[in-house]
Parts: sequence; structure tokens; C-alpha cells
Amino acid sequence: MWSVRTIIDAWDAFELWLTQLPFLFQVVFVTVVVLPLCAGVAIGLDRVTERFDRAPDGRDRGIRADARRAR
Repeated sequence: MWSVRTIIDAWDAFELWLTQLPFLFQVVFVTVVVLPLCAGVAIGLDRVTERFDRAPDGRDRGIRADARRAR
């Protein structure tokens, strides 16, 4: 099993590696890795919360249902 200390040490090593990269490579890393990862998490959370936005009888409730009714 991994200990918390092992995880912290690994994160520290990664953080040190990333901060020592030239700025251009940091920007590329964020653009290629971090932004798509954040977008994936946001889309996943949106889909999960949308499932909980349905009433037990299957009707939509909440903001999206109100927006559909307003059209």
C-alpha cells in the first residue's frame, strides 16, 4: 500500500519538475493536459448532477426545465 508520505513525495517531485520547466513548456503542459482534464471533470459532473435533477416521476425540474418552458 502507498502511504500518505509516498503520495506527498511523488507530488512534490512532480511539482518541482513542472516549476523548473521553461515557461513555454508549462503553458503547453497546461493547454494539452490540464485544460482537457478540467473539461472532462466538468462534463462528468454536469452529467451526474443532471441525473439528480429529475423528479421521482421522471419530470425535469430545475433550471434546465425552466429554460425549456420559457421558449
